[in-house]
Amino acid sequence: MTMGPDKARRIDACATALREGVPLAMHSDAPVTPLAPLFTAWCAVNRLTPAGRVLGPEERIPVAAALRAITLGAAYTLKLDGEIGSIEVGKRADFCVLGEDPDGVRPEALKDIPVWGTVVGGVPFPA
Repeated sequence: MTMGPDKARRIDACATALREGVPLAMHSDAPVTPLAPLFTAWCAVNRLTPAGRVLGPEERIPVAAALRAITLGAAYTLKLDGEIGSIEVGKRADFCVLGEDPDGVRPEALKDIPVWGTVVGGVPFPA
């Protein structure tokens, strides 16, 4: 309502950024908003308003692109992509273990995937 429908439709233009080769990272504004990376990814994948309307469907991105943006994309913006952000030999072994395959659920269910736990420094910690 404050910016009009055309500008609102283009807000957070993740698909445009990816198409143009712009490095993309997504994050929360914690502590203003909750830490919820899967919810953040869900927003970029689905672009659903609280009323259930798709806001700018052309700016939706695939699940894999959203997961990359919250992991390796975020590490890149911190100039830490050589240490964190992906599971590779020589990087820190810190990651979460999901209870379901994000590519195997409906995009609308991405935010509801349970987190089994985390692995920090190679040591598993169940949730």
